[in-house]
Amino acid sequence: MDITQQLFEGQRLRLAPIDHEKDPEIAAHWTYDPAYLRSLGLGAARPLTAAQIKKKYEALEKQMEESRDLFHFALRTRPTDESQESRLLGFASVTWIEWPHGNGYLQIAIGERQDRGKGYGSEALRLLLRYGFAELNLFRLSVVIGSENQAALHLFQKFGFVEEVRRRKALLRDGQTYDLVHLGLLSQEWMEGQSHV
Repeated sequence: MDITQQLFEGQRLRLAPIDHEKDPEIAAHWTYDPAYLRSLGLGAARPLTAAQIKKKYEALEKQMEESRDLFHFALRTRPTDESQESRLLGFASVTWIEWPHGNGYLQIAIGERQDRGKGYGSEALRLLLRYGFAELNLFRLSVVIGSENQAALHLFQKFGFVEEVRRRKALLRDGQTYDLVHLGLLSQEWMEGQSHV
């Protein structure tokens, strides 16, 4: 493992802290997009105000400090020159960490539709895997995805995640039922597959 490799920065984006002043307004706009909200979890989608988002961020920060079972990052572009400002792309986290077992779950959400399908998810996942396995020293990372989200399933499978559980018709969205797919990746598999991704 190369310890000089940047931990929080990829080629085009970085894992960054939440900006409690600027980010809530941007994220509140994203909550009108059901695809974005559904990438954050299985709860019912609903739009939120900037004030509601800010409260959620404060609760996240408190959970990160107190329980230490969550590492949440803002995904920001890396400026290509000094005159350019970084831009919020979405959010990524390692969550539901079970320290005694070395297990954690991943979440990645890209906010704007025009930013999806451009490789940001792959870059974010590459950074999260390095953080989860090399920095947090976790043994396994998992993700739960609805079977209707073929792009996300393909992304995680491309990085070596293996389908471990399929809960048939466990997800109801837009009047249709979908399977919930649980995928997992072990640290040894990640280390062996790094050169392929």
